[in-house]
Formats: sequence, C-alpha cells, structure tokens
Amino acid sequence: MSTGKTLLALALSALLPAGAACAANNDTLIYCSEASPESFNPQIASSGPSFVASSQVLYNRLINFDPVKNTPVPSLAESWTISPDGKTYTFALRKGVKFNSNKYFKPTRDFNADDVIFSVMRQKDPKHPYHNVSQGNYEYFNDVGLDKLIQDVKKVDDYHVQFTLSEPNAAFLADWGMDFASILSAEYADAMLKKGTPENVDTWPIGTGPYVLQQYKVDSLIRYVANPNYWEGEVPTKHLIFSITPNVETRLAKLQTNECQIIPAPSPVQFDAIKNNKDLTLHSVDALNVGYLAFNTEKKPFDNVLVRQALNYAT
Repeated sequence: MSTGKTLLALALSALLPAGAACAANNDTLIYCSEASPESFNPQIASSGPSFVASSQVLYNRLINFDPVKNTPVPSLAESWTISPDGKTYTFALRKGVKFNSNKYFKPTRDFNADDVIFSVMRQKDPKHPYHNVSQGNYEYFNDVGLDKLIQDVKKVDDYHVQFTLSEPNAAFLADWGMDFASILSAEYADAMLKKGTPENVDTWPIGTGPYVLQQYKVDSLIRYVANPNYWEGEVPTKHLIFSITPNVETRLAKLQTNECQIIPAPSPVQFDAIKNNKDLTLHSVDALNVGYLAFNTEKKPFDNVLVRQALNYAT
C-alpha cells in the first residue's frame, strides 16, 4: 500500500490571452480538467473529475477539513455535540445560507435542516422517492457503512439535526466532509418531483457553493458563474471554465500557452518542464487516499499463493 500524491500545475500569470475565454481579463479562471463528470450530483458519482466539477464548486458539506491539520472544521454546520456514549451527533446549522437558482427553479427559503434530511435519506432509504433517480447508486455512502451505521436522523428544529448511530464510530464526523456528503436542496427536489422531472436535480444542480452551473457541453467545456450570495464572501473570479482535456500532453501545452491556468495530475515526465518554467509552479500535497491491488484468489493463477507472492516481490 502507498499514500498517493495529488499534483497540480498552477500558472502564476492571471492574464488571459484574447479568445482564451469569454472575457480577456482577470475575472475568468480556466481549469483543464481530465474528463467529463459522470454527474453533477456527487452522491452518485465516484470519479475525481466528477467531484471537482460538482461538490467542490457547486456544493458545501456540514463540515470542512483544516487544510494543514486535516481536522474537521465548521462549514454548513457551525458546531456539533457528541453524546457521552458516542452514538448521538447533533449538528447546529448555519443560518442565512442561500441556495443558487437555475432556469428550472428559484428557491424561496434558505438552507435548513430539511435539506440535510433529504441529502441523507435519499442515499439511505431504498423507499425514498429519489433513491432510484439517476440509477440510484450511492457507492461511497454505502461503502463507508453509513447505510447501516445511521439508525435515525431527525430534524430537531430548522437549524438542528440529530443523528443516532447503531454504535460509536470514530470516522463518522469526518464522513460529513466527504464529497458524497454534499447538501442538496430539498425544496428543489420536491418541485422537480411534482413536475415529473426529478433528474433535473442531478443534471442542473442547485447548491450553496461558490459557483453556479451556467453551461455544459459534454466532452468540451463547463461554464460556471460566481454565486453573488455566497455565504463565505466574495468569490475570487466571476467566471470559472472547465476545459475538458483528457490528453495529458495537451493539458500541459494549454498551460504553457496560458489557454488554461490550472491543470491536474501532470505526468511525472513533465515535472522538470514545469519546474524549469518560471511562469509555472508545481504543487504537491499528501492526499487522503490509499491505493492497492487485489487478487481474485478464485481464479488461476492467483489461487496459487506462490504466484501471489512472486507478483508481490516483483512489484
């Protein structure tokens, strides 16, 4: 097993060349993403590009992580209490947080406990009206065991939500900072269900995050515009564009010509070229993930322990 590294190449220059974006000035940031998102709902996605395009720009979660200590810090939940037996968590929710609008719906209320309940129960309850929408596969929620760990979740009042667990779990709090724990709008979901278009919740999302989805062209680009009412304050750029660029060499070429200002996951063979360019900076941080290889021991030749040992030694 090994701890992974997340690597980003970031251009220091903020100036955009003419024609590189919708505006040739400093109000636009272009990110060369690796692939199109599977969905704009991180509850039903499982890939990094999907999370970056959805949960990181469109939504918030109950908690966030301190970028240095990686410890839980408040986000949509201002604070929380844990019962002495470790089985009851009560979150105090932030007031005055507004959801974005889109062409299908304009919210009439701020974020509250109903949105947390909806976001949990859609994933947990097979009988929930949204559980099977967009194929209803909640891989992360189930894989971390929340479907069985959460015995009950209830609304104490508009700004307090209480979870009851089947047993104490040290990872439970951190789970609510993960991408799949993004909070969706229950009001939007109710409206789309009544209109007979529940899939709009996943394809034209409404969140509380720093940006609003403006346009999506599959395998081409995603356009976002800054949320003017973002609860954490003014968003750094008015426009954010994802230029979908699967080829790693093309991504670097676009970075070098300032057609985009950020690229993810450059190839190791590109590191020297990035480091030797005074206009670029290579960022490397320890990631919170573990990579591993697994053998299917019911199939030959992996049913032979000597073969498995030989492959382990070889790698």
